[in-house]
Amino acid sequence: MDIEHVRSRFIKHFDGTTGRIFASPGRINLIGEHTDYNGGFVFPGAIDKGMIAEIKPNGTDKVKAYSIDLKDYVEFGLNEEDAPHASWARYIFGVCREMIKRGVDVQGFNTAFAGDVPLGAGMSSSAALESTYAYALNVLFGEEKIDKFELAKVGQATEHNYCGVNCGIMDQFASVFGKAGKLIRLDCRSLEYQYFPFDPQGYRLVLVDSVVKHELASSAYNKRRESCETTVAAIQKKHPHVQFLRDCTMEMLEEVKDIVSEEDYMRSEYVIEEIQRVLDVCDALENGDYETVGQRMYETHHGMSKLYEVSCEELDFLNDIAKECGVTGSRVMGGGFGGCTINLVKDELYDSFIAKANEAFKAKFGRSPKVYDVVIGDGSRELV
Repeated sequence: MDIEHVRSRFIKHFDGTTGRIFASPGRINLIGEHTDYNGGFVFPGAIDKGMIAEIKPNGTDKVKAYSIDLKDYVEFGLNEEDAPHASWARYIFGVCREMIKRGVDVQGFNTAFAGDVPLGAGMSSSAALESTYAYALNVLFGEEKIDKFELAKVGQATEHNYCGVNCGIMDQFASVFGKAGKLIRLDCRSLEYQYFPFDPQGYRLVLVDSVVKHELASSAYNKRRESCETTVAAIQKKHPHVQFLRDCTMEMLEEVKDIVSEEDYMRSEYVIEEIQRVLDVCDALENGDYETVGQRMYETHHGMSKLYEVSCEELDFLNDIAKECGVTGSRVMGGGFGGCTINLVKDELYDSFIAKANEAFKAKFGRSPKVYDVVIGDGSRELV
């Protein structure tokens, strides 16, 4: 991310003066997919790619915003009826509105922003944008009275209320709370969280993007949620304390095997095992055991592909190549149906893996995958 570039555009598009510069990162999730709505754990980390925005109060009741990447300029007021049409500007407008609802006296400001989070690759560029503005408005207009958790919820509420996306809290949480060299285990039921060390000496973390549109086929997603809820309802008859699959054991699932459909059983088996895998990976990281981390990643991919059935041919192909090349761990990252694999690769295997993935993928699918190296970095902050 380039501060000088953002500053030069800000000076050019506004009155020649400078403001303050804020940044927030995108995120990866090492393990723990489809566990969030089942009351389980997710295990994200902030990355070294994100959004940078320069912001300066302008003494009016209007926000004047310039998207450097899109070369697009929008002005809007701060009342509910002032919502802009440009989808990128709705994120900034939504954050302003959500901060106002929480008692922050947001005034007009000039802003220019740019990002290096690849769009559509599942690294949450929208959460990075929301977190940047929530953090900045809290500093500039809120005397920092809103705590970090509430800032993450501002981003989530922006998605729900202004962008039409019914997302969970993980993306914004990771963007606000990220720390270099740490992953964060978030309990999606209690919202308690804990940092774990992630310093893979001798390994690199790399995303390989299948460039299959990351359309979380919403009907398929909803069907899987229903499967989980159906199983929980069946288990509750015998175990009334059970609220989520998070509360279930494989023994409980066996008890209802003849009552629920084969599909519901498979979906639930994946979730129960995935929640345990997150805990296994946390233990492994505390012991510096990256081989076990990698093993669990492969198990997650298998579960998402064969039990939860949210992978696709391209992602399975990339996972097989990783295995053939001796990559320590690899799995589909995100909701599935497209997007990236996340790979934990030994330094000495990196070049041969990337070359093989590029060559074999292109030969089979007629296009090259995109490759993104990521490093675990810090969360929302002021830069200048």
